[in-house]
Amino acid sequence: MNITTLTLLVLTPFLVWRIYSRLRTAMARQRSIVSRHWTGLGVFAAMILVPASELLNRLPMLGWLALGAAAGIGYGVWAFKHTRLEETEEGYYFTPPARLGILIAMLFTARILYIGFEMYANQGTNTPTPRFTDSMLTMLAVGLTGGYFGTISAGLAVWRYKIRQAIG
Repeated sequence: MNITTLTLLVLTPFLVWRIYSRLRTAMARQRSIVSRHWTGLGVFAAMILVPASELLNRLPMLGWLALGAAAGIGYGVWAFKHTRLEETEEGYYFTPPARLGILIAMLFTARILYIGFEMYANQGTNTPTPRFTDSMLTMLAVGLTGGYFGTISAGLAVWRYKIRQAIG
């Protein structure tokens, strides 16, 4: 084992902890900004649609992506029902259910880290590096993450639209 591999193994837990702590603060009470909700919806929809466009001729992988997206949307609908929405004099705020959001984001992070380790391990070998869309677990994680956070973003955008319509 060389020094680069040892460094990677030692630094990985710190990276995971840093990602977790950032996610924990991101899942706290936040100000509702309509443009962020629409941007989130677009980004997470693209997160599903871009791999789907590459998988049109590989139906099993497209199925895993669709299964992940369906599960993510289902979890997103459930989570949005448990999201605390606040209308105060200072503005509009929301608090998503932190545990489920952190869990889904950490599953996605773990999958990305695994792909990075796999690419690192394949350096210098004649083994071709697999594409991002070659793994059913990756497609499941992408669909789950995009579906969940896209649904939360869509729910928040609709909530703010209904408030705007009620005001006049």
